[in-house]
Amino acid sequence: MSVSGTPQLVFVHGIGGPRDAAGERREWLVALAEGARAAGHADAVSGLTQGWLAEVRFADYSDLFTDAEAQGDGPWTLDEPEDAAFMTEFVASLVDELARQAAERGDRRTAAVAEDARAQLPGAGETEEQGAGEPFRVLGQVLTTLLQTPGLRGCAQWASGTPLLWHLAQVGRYLRRREADDTGRTLDVRIRERVLEGTDPGRPLIVVSHSLGTVVAFEALRQHKGPVPLLMTLGSPLATGAAVLQRLVPQPPRTPDRVERWLNFWDRDDVVVGRPRLDKWMLPNEAGVVPETSRVDSDGLWVHTATKYLRQPGVAGPLVEALKR
Repeated sequence: MSVSGTPQLVFVHGIGGPRDAAGERREWLVALAEGARAAGHADAVSGLTQGWLAEVRFADYSDLFTDAEAQGDGPWTLDEPEDAAFMTEFVASLVDELARQAAERGDRRTAAVAEDARAQLPGAGETEEQGAGEPFRVLGQVLTTLLQTPGLRGCAQWASGTPLLWHLAQVGRYLRRREADDTGRTLDVRIRERVLEGTDPGRPLIVVSHSLGTVVAFEALRQHKGPVPLLMTLGSPLATGAAVLQRLVPQPPRTPDRVERWLNFWDRDDVVVGRPRLDKWMLPNEAGVVPETSRVDSDGLWVHTATKYLRQPGVAGPLVEALKR
């Protein structure tokens, strides 16, 4: 039974395959506890792992993508021009981001890979003339090329660009706002319902979201009526220009009304993340809240995982402080 006044902590995952909600909840909490200890909050570790500091829920919506595929409404083949155009724009933004990172570091090898990947992108108007499945094949090859960069080569999470494209396509499937069920509720509506399911508007709600989950959380919190002391976005594609930002609801995008603080974290080596432009592109809510963006630097291959972000003391510290309030 919930204790009155106990904060609610909701984890919102991003792209990927089917989830083990209980297992991932545990993994996110363990990572957060490590980050909290490093941030000087060792006293909060047992409270996080044993559940008395906050009521913690892992909002799992991964089965909604799988269900749509099983019913014949997916996976995306990108045969429709609108879908192909979106994914081409989205993948192109990832190529541009990688090239930008390489230029800043003077990394010629990565710059050459990005140039090769850019040369493979479909040109303007080509997607409508290609045969069935061709845009998907081409974009999969572009991503396979990107995975040859020194920082991503050998990454066990993605053996090639094709499975990565399947997962990145979840962003487009959410934003196209279709795939309705028998009740007429579109995929994006059902995903947002999962995030807010069981939340109590009479108690503080703290949301930690990652990747696609940052887009979902941003839109879901518009419907939440209770206090949100902290919204945390990790590895967010929200600032990926027209590909994502201009498809958000509402337009122009603004911080959800009940959010009291928004912390946005990006890793320099996270190819899925747009540069820290979010605070410039997001209008404030009535309280004047806009995203505060900070950079973190993780070690190892493929830094686009929620647990890598949560282990950072700069991420875990303010999160624990919000829970202790």
